Amino acid sequence: MLVAAHEDCEEHVPFPGHPERPERYSAALEGAAAAGAGSLAVEVDEEAVLAAVERVHDRELARRLWEACSRSPSIFDCPDNPISAGSYRAAIAAVACALAAVDAVLRGEAARVFVPARPPGHHALRDRAMGFCFFNNVAVAAEELLSRSAGPVAIVDFDVHHGNGTQAHFWERDDVFYLSVHRYPFYPGSGAADEIGGGRGRGFTRNFPLAGGADDSIYTGAVAAGLEEILETAAPTAWLVSAGFDAHGEDPLGGMRVSDEGFAAIGTMLDQVRGESPLIAVLEGGYRPEALRRSVQRFLTGLAGTAVS
Repeated sequence: MLVAAHEDCEEHVPFPGHPERPERYSAALEGAAAAGAGSLAVEVDEEAVLAAVERVHDRELARRLWEACSRSPSIFDCPDNPISAGSYRAAIAAVACALAAVDAVLRGEAARVFVPARPPGHHALRDRAMGFCFFNNVAVAAEELLSRSAGPVAIVDFDVHHGNGTQAHFWERDDVFYLSVHRYPFYPGSGAADEIGGGRGRGFTRNFPLAGGADDSIYTGAVAAGLEEILETAAPTAWLVSAGFDAHGEDPLGGMRVSDEGFAAIGTMLDQVRGESPLIAVLEGGYRPEALRRSVQRFLTGLAGTAVS
């Protein structure tokens, strides 16, 4: 197990009291270290990152973000996306970490890589940032894998919020299966059970909406059912995970009751279903740093096959 991280991910500094704060990055790193994960060197090549970003986003999005950061502090695209002078640099670094993880698994350096990316990404739309997200790190990684003939790809999103940006990007695609387990109805409002994809992608999107207050049994049961559907529908040769830990019972935003052990169970399930295929887990939510640290540690021990029951 390796960790693809870069210190520039701390440069995004929203206003004081904002839940998506730099402490999340250090908490996730501490959790990964406690799980025994090694370090993967990440080089930030802005030109290469922007080329990869443009497979998912309108090219004007990056330019607009760069210009807005030069006039920061301000708000970018929607009220929940405050930015600082370093927000563009952090968003570029987050994508660079995801791309480094892709390189590592395709070179055979690791079968599993954790990316403690911040800002997160799964709400980012093609031409607009939202929900604390600027670039869709997981979608960019998926497109990178596919461009290098590593597919089909499964994306498993267990963040408490539905990944509307990821779903929208792959809605009509049959080379990516998108599974989301999340609270519903809840922000951002999408993710109903009847949202299953369109065109040739019909049946390659699967949502498991859960009522608030779901505990380990309910949440992990939904993940298990979703994983079964992936294996019945597709034959993934690579797995990506939008690893959001805001369904934790201590999280200030999620309203769910998943425990540290629940995330360990999810990690174990993912390790079992991936077989010999590589898996990259990219951080999404999780807004109480101490709970995030523990959740990451337990999730990664499960993913590495070393969780204690």
